[in-house]
Amino acid sequence: MPTSHVTPPGLDPDRLRGHLDRALPGLVGGPLDARLVEGGRSNLTYTVTDGTGSWVVRRPPLGHVLATAHDMRREYRVIKALHPTAVPVPEPLLLCEDESVLGAPFYVMERVPGTPYRTAEQLAPIGPERTRAAVLGLVDTLVELHAVDPAAVGLGDFGRPDGFLGRQLRRWGKQLDASRTRELTGIDELHAALGRTLPASPAPTVVHGDYRLDNVLLGADDRIKAVLDWEMSTLGDPLTDLGLLAMYSVPLELADSPISTTAGAAGHPRPAELIERYAAGSGRDTSAVSWYTAFAWFKLAVILEGIHFRYTAGQTVGPGFDRIGALVPVFIENGLATLRTRQEG
Repeated sequence: MPTSHVTPPGLDPDRLRGHLDRALPGLVGGPLDARLVEGGRSNLTYTVTDGTGSWVVRRPPLGHVLATAHDMRREYRVIKALHPTAVPVPEPLLLCEDESVLGAPFYVMERVPGTPYRTAEQLAPIGPERTRAAVLGLVDTLVELHAVDPAAVGLGDFGRPDGFLGRQLRRWGKQLDASRTRELTGIDELHAALGRTLPASPAPTVVHGDYRLDNVLLGADDRIKAVLDWEMSTLGDPLTDLGLLAMYSVPLELADSPISTTAGAAGHPRPAELIERYAAGSGRDTSAVSWYTAFAWFKLAVILEGIHFRYTAGQTVGPGFDRIGALVPVFIENGLATLRTRQEG
């Protein structure tokens, strides 16, 4: 078998082709080239091509130890279940749990052409009107996702929705405790206030878990062609997705920030408009959404503190990590301010 031109870490193109030839004969027509896609938060994403067709491969990070955090079967299952619905996802082609092929479980899906927009600067060339339409489309697709009946698509046992918010709050509180190395004014107050004001959840839906503009691909018509990165998906409270989207739609306006969002782009709708559009499309009561937004600020503060912890311990290197620690108080204050607004309202 010819040797492929590119061998990125974690994916041997020749071994992959051998497996595909056995499992999906005729799919691949020649030697595979592979490229690691930058920008993923956790699981690794590759594009592979035989010069004619192209596909996407997902596998856990190199040297991972927590299988449950990088469950390929689970990620593949939700994409396969959603593919026949109105939710745009890539077509899943194959799940391989035989670790002898690539050293870890992986799955293969179609490669959907489209553009991920990760920053306001990347949105600038398309202008304010197209930016606005793209972000409103993000809300409409979230409405479609939350309209899917989990049981009808075989996802009735995909999570434990009872007590979902309480478990989430405890989980991120434990994550915070695991990263404590300094005084963080207000974070315990925020955690406690979220616990005291826990809302009653609506009927559970499939929840994406990390729903924002840079986890979708937009086509040339600015419509969403595919929702990606389902590794945090589960059955739970749909308003957690909305709260996170609302949080990411607040412009941080921090000079030299290592955290990029699209919220500062001209034409980007503000959170209130997104929430109103979601409420109109879904028919759900969004009156408690400020709690969910405050929870998103808390969760991101904990994630950033974890990155800061690993950086100070010498476990993370790269540009921008030295500035992460200074961002954490900003997220805490935004969370507290969001909860105060709710209580005053």
